[in-house]
Amino acid sequence: MSLRPTATAALFAVTMSAATLTPAHADDVVLGALTIGEPWARASAGMAQAGAAFMTITNAGTTDRLVSAAADVSDVVELHTHIKDGDIMRMRKIDAIEVPGDAVTHLQPGGLHIMFIGLDEPLQDGATFPLSLTFETAGTVEVTVTVQGVAAMGPRTEHGKTH
Repeated sequence: MSLRPTATAALFAVTMSAATLTPAHADDVVLGALTIGEPWARASAGMAQAGAAFMTITNAGTTDRLVSAAADVSDVVELHTHIKDGDIMRMRKIDAIEVPGDAVTHLQPGGLHIMFIGLDEPLQDGATFPLSLTFETAGTVEVTVTVQGVAAMGPRTEHGKTH
């Protein structure tokens, strides 16, 4: 699959100091020094056989790595990034996602994400599903992914708008 870049900054994970974070949301999940916030996925376009999940991972401790993810919504679940190949953006499987200490790592469209290949059924707007995340140091945690509209660029707020 190839995508045209919309912004050079979309190539890389965005990180910021943990001191500049916004307050936690009620749905955030904490695992040791890690807080996984606002996990979401886009609804499937038609009968698409692939989908992706996005979230923020706030790390108030030392560097960790997301080494795997698992869900029952597809045949395969992989960690992915986007790379620029000439003028084309391509998704690539990666072994792990670095989660720097005292920073926020964003999994977002056009950047790092969790890929679902061979969906069992289309992801429907408003649906939820469990996603297990395994970190090298912190261990494993389950989060609930909320499916947003097919064109969503971020999770919905309490008022129905996306970030």
